[in-house]
Amino acid sequence: MKYCICFFLALSFSNFSNGQRTIEKTLEKWNKNTVSYIGVEALYSAENSIILDTREKEEFEVSHLKNAIWVGYHDFNIANLSVTDKNAPIVVYCSIGVRSENIGEKLITEGFTNVKNLYGGIFEWVERDYPIFDNDGNTTTKVHTFNKYWGKLLTKGEKVIR
Repeated sequence: MKYCICFFLALSFSNFSNGQRTIEKTLEKWNKNTVSYIGVEALYSAENSIILDTREKEEFEVSHLKNAIWVGYHDFNIANLSVTDKNAPIVVYCSIGVRSENIGEKLITEGFTNVKNLYGGIFEWVERDYPIFDNDGNTTTKVHTFNKYWGKLLTKGEKVIR
């Protein structure tokens, strides 16, 4: 019995370290590629994109992309979305791109035609040294990592877990 427990723990650890070592591997594991990606460089240089933050409110309050609109994940309600032009360029993001894919799917189902998912989310944004902002509009290095598990994918910035 003791050996079974040790084997299970070793297998679980190796699965985490092999299966979720990078943002790329994690997205391959968790996403279905139902929403087209946009890279951080492309978004940084894009104009007129509507940026929707699909993380929880406490994550958004720690930091977010400039001009991002918080729409949430569990609290997401398409009826509360202020975007009426269904052809407008919309970029959804979260920590790495898993939750945002789910919200992107909902937008597409509702007829939005130009929805992109930020590849690597705010983590990749920070990894590439692009600025993030706090609720007062000041640049910050703090990033809410959702939890310790996902936080292992962020190597830059100041990790915050609440």
